[in-house]
Amino acid sequence: MGTDPNPPTVLSAHGVHKRFGALTVVDGVDFALAADEAVGIVGPNGAGKTTFLDVLAGEQSASAGTVRFRDRDISRLGAAQRCRLGIGRSHQVPRPFGAMTVFENVMVGASGGGALRGRAATNRGIEVLDRTGLLPVANRTAESLGLLARKRLELARALATDPAVLLLDEIAGGLTDEETVELVATIQDLRRQGVAIVWIEHILHVLLQVCQRLVCLASGRIVADGDPDTVMKDPAVVEAYLGGSAE
Repeated sequence: MGTDPNPPTVLSAHGVHKRFGALTVVDGVDFALAADEAVGIVGPNGAGKTTFLDVLAGEQSASAGTVRFRDRDISRLGAAQRCRLGIGRSHQVPRPFGAMTVFENVMVGASGGGALRGRAATNRGIEVLDRTGLLPVANRTAESLGLLARKRLELARALATDPAVLLLDEIAGGLTDEETVELVATIQDLRRQGVAIVWIEHILHVLLQVCQRLVCLASGRIVADGDPDTVMKDPAVVEAYLGGSAE
């Protein structure tokens, strides 16, 4: 199968602002994600990265600007509606239903976000647990899991919705080197299956195993966008991270 030399844009933001009173957290961001792309988002703490992901996912509404999924303006749609269109989201701190089993948590994604019922939902749940290595713990409660398994469950719940776009927020944070290798292998497999990815991560060498493009946010604005080597040498990126000149 050949690769489309001009893949369509699957998710985009146009002039997006997010304000909390007088505080502007996202400041006029323009962003486009191609259907076959994996983009890493980097930047210092407080740059607006998670808030921007929230706006893309519909967990927060933009104060100004528009968000489009494929050819549709989804700016007024909430997170549940966007999820059903094909936008999946994982959170930096896992948010499972602790008293429910791993399988039940994934079924919530398949039936709620994926709008599946009966055997179709069950099959989706089993498939996702297998892909994320969680089948052996399917009947354990989510609250009994270690950090790696909880991170995998966060990913599995998003995948159960059958997303075209997956938004990841520091999913490797807190993991050991060995656990990180396992998680990256899972995400690389998703890329090969055609899921477009936007991934916030502070661990750059992990990010670069999946993403061929980096976007740097600072003070709510994109200060660099391009191939990783060029972005990390950009004077504006050096300034954002280190507070000094590129020299």
